[in-house]
Amino acid sequence: MRTDDLIKALDADARDKAMPLQSAWWLAAGAATVVAAVVFLLTIGPRPDFMAAAHTLRFLSKFVFTIVLAVSAFTLIRALSTPGAVTGRAMAGLVVAPLLVGAAVVLELFAVPQTEWGARLIGHNMMICMGLIPLIGIGPLAIFLAILCYGAPTRPVLAGAVAGLLAGGLAATFYAAHCFDDSPLFVAAWYTVAITALALMGALGGRFLVRW
Repeated sequence: MRTDDLIKALDADARDKAMPLQSAWWLAAGAATVVAAVVFLLTIGPRPDFMAAAHTLRFLSKFVFTIVLAVSAFTLIRALSTPGAVTGRAMAGLVVAPLLVGAAVVLELFAVPQTEWGARLIGHNMMICMGLIPLIGIGPLAIFLAILCYGAPTRPVLAGAVAGLLAGGLAATFYAAHCFDDSPLFVAAWYTVAITALALMGALGGRFLVRW
């Protein structure tokens, strides 16, 4: 069978599912959000000064970064799960969140004295950040991998990695409500490490679990 014929056959199979694949993704996003919220509330919950912190730009910027990452990853993974779908524009969308973080880091370096850079980078909750984001995100990642199995991705490792980015963006959004380290330097370093861990787990899941 030629590659084009195989892709068409996989696409037809994905469309013939009991639930349309795109509807399944929205259902999965809702379920993953609930799972992440439950784990977040049962483990750490929001910081005590959440309402006061919500009036500061550094605190709010964390949510901009994480939500943009989650939205761009969600857009891409829906395309990757459908054989033959165009993914170029969605793939390019993944660079938006890193660019925003990079711009915020540059502004932070200009805004604070060099003597404070190290302290803001290390923060106070480095280990908690790297542990809690994967903990909050592992349930959503499992849900997203299950939907990938429901679809028919032709690049399962890449799709799994994007599932990890999606789970990481979602988990980091919840964790940001608890995190007392609002500096973009901290976010760029340790949020990235934690989200990357989920992306690697997702890539492994795509390699060994996503089959069609």
